[in-house]
Amino acid sequence: MKFFESLTSAKTVLWGAMILSAIIIYPNIGSFVWSLCVPEHSLHKSSMELNVPSIVYFIYRYLFFVSLTWILLRQNIRQAETKLKTKFGKSFLVTAAAYTLYVLIGLSVEYRVRLDCFTQMLILQFLIAWLMPVLIGHTYYLTVAQREAEKEMEKLRSENLQSRVDALSNQINPHFFFNSLNGLTALVAAKRNEETVEYVAKLSGIFRYILQSEKKGLVQLEEELTFLNAYRYLLEIRYSGKISFMITVKDTELTWQLPVLSLLPLVENVVKHNIIDSEHKMTVYLSVLENGDLSVTNPIYRKYHVEGSNGIGLSNLSARYKLLMGTDIEVREDESYFTVILPLKKAENESTDR
Repeated sequence: MKFFESLTSAKTVLWGAMILSAIIIYPNIGSFVWSLCVPEHSLHKSSMELNVPSIVYFIYRYLFFVSLTWILLRQNIRQAETKLKTKFGKSFLVTAAAYTLYVLIGLSVEYRVRLDCFTQMLILQFLIAWLMPVLIGHTYYLTVAQREAEKEMEKLRSENLQSRVDALSNQINPHFFFNSLNGLTALVAAKRNEETVEYVAKLSGIFRYILQSEKKGLVQLEEELTFLNAYRYLLEIRYSGKISFMITVKDTELTWQLPVLSLLPLVENVVKHNIIDSEHKMTVYLSVLENGDLSVTNPIYRKYHVEGSNGIGLSNLSARYKLLMGTDIEVREDESYFTVILPLKKAENESTDR
């Protein structure tokens, strides 16, 4: 918008008036140059001298049209939102007044100026001086209006995007809270006081992260891993150490970004769809692949019966990825392992090649 704002500056309008005036009086430039020098006859020789009245007359005409077009340009740009019909009417009144003034000045000065006052060329020039600033001002208005409309559409699109992300994130909260309270209930029932205090502290940090996620879109991988570390403690308590995590991430990769709460639904799916006991100890592997994507893999110990889904899981994560990253997750599954590939957004100053 800075370019369009610069068009309304006094300096720009003045330059526009000067250029427009030169275009308006262009047909007179040829006759002006021709009349700069006129022959002056004498008894002995023929000589040439500058025609000062012609120069003064041309400068006067040019400055008059500069003033007129400057007034009209300024008026039509400043009142850009006015209806086109109204702008034509106001500009016509200003132009008519200027023409009347020009005629009055012409009738009171040199004979040549008087003759110029009622020519078809002069009337045509005033007609152009009336129409062109109106059309320029209206074009300026339409351009700015279009830019404003695009800006408003982008704002609405962004707000809609954020609303959809918030709605998807909010779906996660009840699902996670319900599962977490089961672990807390078991600790309280077993009177494991120290572990209960630690569990509540971890759970409090997790709740805080989830609540703050409503204000976030993309977060650094480091934040998600910190969240996962707290969540891991809850799962270890819940499954008595029968679930563990192997995380292979370099320090330089911790600043790479992904949608907030990307790891939570994946870990929840591991717990939901797999048997975890002494015979089926679960290890979840997290690593950054050579192409820069995050791989989350777990062995498959499929349950015979899986609780009904409430819409939370991979479809939710996929939707948030499409909204925030413009890409999608990839799911791979074979007889032994289930893997989800999460694209990561690298820092701008880092190369995408690894």
